[in-house]
Amino acid sequence: MPVHLSQFALVCSQPLNETVNAVVARLFSLRQDADSNATHTAEFEDIRQCKNGDSDAYRRLIERHQTSVSKLLWRFTRDHTEHEELVQQTFVEAWMSLPGFRGDAPLAHWLARIATRVGYNYWRHLGRQKTTPLPDEILEGLAHVDAESFDVQHAAELVHRLLAALPENDRLVLTMRYLEQCSITDTAYRLGWTQTRVKVQTHRAVAKLKQLAADRNIELDL
Repeated sequence: MPVHLSQFALVCSQPLNETVNAVVARLFSLRQDADSNATHTAEFEDIRQCKNGDSDAYRRLIERHQTSVSKLLWRFTRDHTEHEELVQQTFVEAWMSLPGFRGDAPLAHWLARIATRVGYNYWRHLGRQKTTPLPDEILEGLAHVDAESFDVQHAAELVHRLLAALPENDRLVLTMRYLEQCSITDTAYRLGWTQTRVKVQTHRAVAKLKQLAADRNIELDL
């Protein structure tokens, strides 16, 4: 039976009228700008202090970015112990590399690049992962997906298992482009690839993933 996976999150809200919406958007924008400037200033100072050996400053950087790094590395393993080790490894490598950080990209992007490399090396160390079939009840539950009954957890598990059957490079580029929703430019930066390679690898990886899904009578909407 075909399973359609056209979305991984649902947003349900009532639209505001145009006038109220514009005011809220403007106020939110101003607050974002102020918060962003304050965060940028604090982060710049913490980086400067870190380069001078201040471990407390680095602790503040970790606290500021650990959620995003942790979320990214959850794409690479769902084993809690291994995940914790990958997060720790990322921040250790970042600490060791921080003296060479020039600020050409935001620290968050720089950390994401390190985390992606750590996750990829973890995959390479494990080699191609063996997958186990999804239980029939999960496939049965995904057979009739609609806006009210869409099960994000089951869909995510399905995609995770399909991706695990791909070679590491294919799995990596699809994780960046579709799960992390990175642009081609951002994906190229994180992976250290050319944009042309990202495009070609994505095209080939999508074809392989769709074939894997089709072999299991699943239709993916990518």
